Amino acid sequence: MSEQTAEEGTSPGRRVVVVGAGMAGVQTAVALREQGFRGGVTVIGAEPHQPYDRPPLSKAVLLGKAEDSAFEVDFESLGVELRLGCEVRGVRPADHELDTETGPVPYDVLVLATGAEPVRLPGTEGVPGVHLLRTLDDAERLRPVLARQHDIVVVGAGWIGAEFATAAREAGCAVTVVEAAEHPLAGALPAEVAAPMAAWYADAGAELRTHARVERVEPGEVVLADGTRLPAGAVVVGIGARPATAWLAGSGIELGAHGEVLTDDHLRTSVPDVYAVGDCASFPSARYGERLLVHHWDNALQGPRTVAANILAETPAVYDPVPYFWSEQFGRFVQYAGHHAAADRLVWRGDPAGPSWSVCWLRENRLVALLAVGRPRDLAQGRRLIEAGRTMDPEALADPARPLKNATTDQRTLPPGPA
Repeated sequence: MSEQTAEEGTSPGRRVVVVGAGMAGVQTAVALREQGFRGGVTVIGAEPHQPYDRPPLSKAVLLGKAEDSAFEVDFESLGVELRLGCEVRGVRPADHELDTETGPVPYDVLVLATGAEPVRLPGTEGVPGVHLLRTLDDAERLRPVLARQHDIVVVGAGWIGAEFATAAREAGCAVTVVEAAEHPLAGALPAEVAAPMAAWYADAGAELRTHARVERVEPGEVVLADGTRLPAGAVVVGIGARPATAWLAGSGIELGAHGEVLTDDHLRTSVPDVYAVGDCASFPSARYGERLLVHHWDNALQGPRTVAANILAETPAVYDPVPYFWSEQFGRFVQYAGHHAAADRLVWRGDPAGPSWSVCWLRENRLVALLAVGRPRDLAQGRRLIEAGRTMDPEALADPARPLKNATTDQRTLPPGPA
């Protein structure tokens, strides 16, 4: 790389504008400064609140154990300008300008980090007592609902539905979860893996109804397609999220089938000087041989480091992580690493009826994904094995007493990490 390119990367005259003040946006600004960028950095957020972390919203913030989850970032000392409560309405790449409600904002490099927005249940617009759980304002509206111990119906038995049901039961609410599919987490896990999780709801005193489609929501009731009426002092909808990219219409920035921004393996979009990171973007994975759209916290934490490195252009970086996420539900700590879509074999470690167990997915005996329930060591070792592309002995892998790192078909040393 030429000296000129390196100088351009850190030039104090360049201006990076980040749209989105969530984890991906904030971490992009932090990573730019950590990696030596000296130009202007502006982060624009639609919400008026100081930038905050989302996972605590369904736990400590929702239950009133914390007032908020603001990031511990000193934006002033980093020289990062925050524009909060500012809606971005469009982008004109040819002019290198954003259109906002307060006027145009010029940029040299633009980073799209707008995240995802929850899918709304059709027909519930304006119906009182229907809630989403995505923002700090959502959590604050739901706190008094839990305090009054309403009968609550949760629509959707995905990750957010299970986490909210957990908090609602802890608060003493009667909880019914309705799920249109045949098992919880239908969009994330195969039936045989998710099936044992159905029992967790009853263990926690929540009712889970599968094959249950919502016909309509009326004040105080949820009516199912079979005519069943469920009392509901409040309804919480958790049926998925979609990339928050509608504002990019007409910009020329290429979007995918799910509305996500399509990036290359450097997280660059289809137009010059525009990157995308986090929940709003998909990227091609050489590791898995397909494009991945990852709606999880770790992706929003890791991706910005790659974006910053590529903006500085000192060490061009390829983004191809092992996806990772976790969920706390019904007294269990659930962790997942990898991507199992192309797996050809599934191996259980432990009894899924017990308090701790794992599931490993293999492709041609290489570990490609792992789900761990109450087995953090399995997750830590499995993630490193996936990164290293190690082949496994399926029989040894099935022994829950045997460390994962000792179930490989060779004994090469793993990279440093948790034991």
